[in-house]
Amino acid sequence: MIIDPITIALITLGGALIGLGVHFIPVGGAPAAMAQATGVGTGTVQLAAGAGLTGLISAGYMYNFLATSGSFTTSDLILVLASGAVGAMIMITVTMFIGQLVYVYCVGVPPVSAKVDKDPITGDIQDIYVSQGTEGHGVPTVSFVSGTIGGLFGGVGGSLVYVQLMEIGNTPADPAVVALAGIFATGVFYVNAVLASYNIGGTIEGFHDPKFKRVPKAIISCLIASLICAIIAVPIMGGVS
Repeated sequence: MIIDPITIALITLGGALIGLGVHFIPVGGAPAAMAQATGVGTGTVQLAAGAGLTGLISAGYMYNFLATSGSFTTSDLILVLASGAVGAMIMITVTMFIGQLVYVYCVGVPPVSAKVDKDPITGDIQDIYVSQGTEGHGVPTVSFVSGTIGGLFGGVGGSLVYVQLMEIGNTPADPAVVALAGIFATGVFYVNAVLASYNIGGTIEGFHDPKFKRVPKAIISCLIASLICAIIAVPIMGGVS
């Protein structure tokens, strides 16, 4: 089988987009679960993978619909990527919104960031509302917007990986091809989410967080890891078809 370098490059790019998207998602971890840090009270990988897998389901449905209706064109690719992005964005925004309801109406804390004195988007004062000894609480506006952007990048990246793998198989109705492409796409998502998690080192509030400056290092790592994943996955997918 002749390995198409463009396919390898696009899968690698998709993995890098996933890693980039993870850095936008406000992750608070265990401290946020106790309302002592800004973000959603769970880990980086769980949040990123949850949003990404939802995006993959959306992208997979759209791809199956378009690919089985005729030849798969560039405009069809855009629709699939958009479906994956919207699916991931809906998932992460709903997660942040429900978490926000719990923080505000159940725990009784205001959504504020300890990283900036004023919200970069709304201009609302935040530092006077941060409880002593905490890193903020809830999901302030800037973090919510950042998380939505993260869902966009992660959804597009995961969808791009899935589409390229499915195009190698070239049999969208074959359950074996669909299953294998889904497994590899999920694997690429988890690999890059874990790499981004190590780069973040625990919690992050979004693009306004000083940790966001670590993104270039993560992109390089994700490019290398995704390239290795692509080199392994592409021949296997070609063998199945």
